[in-house]
Amino acid sequence: MFDIEEELKKLPDKPGVYIMHDAADDIIYVGKAVNLKNRVRQYFRPSHDEGPKKAKMVTQIRRFEYIITDSELEALVLECNLIKEHRPKYNTMLRDDKTYPYIKVTLGEDFPRVLFSRLIKKDRSKYFGPYTSAGAVKDTIELIQKMYQIRTCSRNLPRDIGKERPCLNYHIKKCNAPCQGYISKEEYRKSIDMVLSFLNGNYQPVLKDLEAKMMQASGQMEFERAIEYRELLNSVKQIAQKQKITSFDGEDKDIIALANDERDAVVQVFFIRGGKLIGREHFYVRVAAEDSESQVLTTFVKQFYSGTPFLPKEVMLSAEIEDISVIEEWLSGKRGAKVYIRVPQKGMKEKLVELAKKNAELVLSQDRERIKREEGRTIGALKEIEKLLDMQGLNRIEAYDISNISGFQTVGSMIVYEKGKPCRSDYRKFRLKTIQGPDDYASMHEVLTRRFLHGMEEKKELKEKQMGEEFGSFTRFPDLIMMDGGKGQVNIALQVLSELRLDIPVCGMVKDDNHRTRGLYYNNIEIPIERTSEGFKLITRIQDEAHRFAIEYHRSLRSKVQVHSVLDDIEGIGETRRKALMRRFKSIEKIKDASIEELKETESMNERAAEAVFSFFHRKQETDAGNEIS
Repeated sequence: MFDIEEELKKLPDKPGVYIMHDAADDIIYVGKAVNLKNRVRQYFRPSHDEGPKKAKMVTQIRRFEYIITDSELEALVLECNLIKEHRPKYNTMLRDDKTYPYIKVTLGEDFPRVLFSRLIKKDRSKYFGPYTSAGAVKDTIELIQKMYQIRTCSRNLPRDIGKERPCLNYHIKKCNAPCQGYISKEEYRKSIDMVLSFLNGNYQPVLKDLEAKMMQASGQMEFERAIEYRELLNSVKQIAQKQKITSFDGEDKDIIALANDERDAVVQVFFIRGGKLIGREHFYVRVAAEDSESQVLTTFVKQFYSGTPFLPKEVMLSAEIEDISVIEEWLSGKRGAKVYIRVPQKGMKEKLVELAKKNAELVLSQDRERIKREEGRTIGALKEIEKLLDMQGLNRIEAYDISNISGFQTVGSMIVYEKGKPCRSDYRKFRLKTIQGPDDYASMHEVLTRRFLHGMEEKKELKEKQMGEEFGSFTRFPDLIMMDGGKGQVNIALQVLSELRLDIPVCGMVKDDNHRTRGLYYNNIEIPIERTSEGFKLITRIQDEAHRFAIEYHRSLRSKVQVHSVLDDIEGIGETRRKALMRRFKSIEKIKDASIEELKETESMNERAAEAVFSFFHRKQETDAGNEIS
């Protein structure tokens, strides 16, 4: 069960996107945050007010999830993608078709241009972005045109070469005039390659050049030029905040990254559809210490894609996998088109894999913290009890309780905790056979005797059959017996163990006047326990569980007695026939008065069953009459 308070504690101090789900597990809100921990926590603070709409939304939240990013900018882009994909009902502000700006390089042309664009098309162009500042994009395009002398005109080249005079940009040295044939296609392409390098992240040469020119202009008291260079420098820095959330080619991809330690591994899968990251999922994988990253990923890929209905064109991995060519062939056959498996080493694809790996590492670290806390509640609590009782090797604990109402339907319960956790498959119920009336001591004596005698007999039988003790239901004996009570209950347990010649430590869970656990009774001494300790909490859980199990069993027996019908005592009459008879005749008196033929005609009844019902009631009447005469 999703515990919101516990999950709030796990939130990282990182930028990212958070996703809110309602009771039906539908996405109702997607938001971004510079700091996920601070932002998401705000929703659940009583003092925080974001208006009635958000307040209503908070009442519907049943769970949340999040995706970390490297920057707020990436979070913004991812937020947009997720909202457009899922259209959450509380994201009203982002439901329009607004898109973020891109830098477009028209590689499909002989003399490519660098353009501003808000749409991604499959037109052989290369897109960079998205970016949040349209102004910064325009400044960067202007800078690129100035630095690399890229054409801005829309002329169809080389068809229109020489048809018109060169434009102003040629005269002010912002263009090499390919429209006049002043630069070859090959030379022009070298400039485009430098532009692509710049947009792919190689900003340092440009940044250093602009900074040097800014300082030079400032030193020469040319402050207006210095300001101009400063603004260009800021624009390039803004563009330099690389985006990894949107792919440039508009293809479908799965990005798979692994984070692992000696015991556990988490595989993070990013789903990119139409060039946009629309969602992600993580999977826990149990690993052996000797398993390599390659082996774990290979196993995961085969298992994951054997069950998924959709296969992307490209699968990008954080490490090489085994039998890659065979798996590619297998996936291609399932898809009906070529599937590529790659391990990117540079560029945006490598950054995407890196981002997926960061998310996997975060999930794994949080899981490790959860396991650590769980071990504190379980293994750590057992260690505390060991110390209190001066024991070693404590693993299996059995606890017993008795339940009855004025001696009616007395029952006993046995619950088992192993390594601090309930082992419900080993729970046992006992319906008392020899005890009449409310005698808890005698009842406990019978329960314990039956439990251990049965275990000893099973051990003997399994040994004769040359079978291991794990095949028995009662063969595993506890390291410690916990009795629900003090000195009296402990002594009963010790008496039974003595009679059976068994040596098992026994302690009592002593309660105060308010029926709350206060300590342990062991070796004729009551040992107080610190109420805030994990050991105390474990003892309380064991005591409550033993009581609950006994009460539930007793309640089920009482309910069976309360709904018992005289028809249940007739051989051959089960629940189906009983209900059919009651539906037709409405009462037991009318069933008594019915003939065999009438009974036989009832749904699900046959002649044998009809005769059994008829003879049961008439034989009973004769017996009752005979008793009255005598």
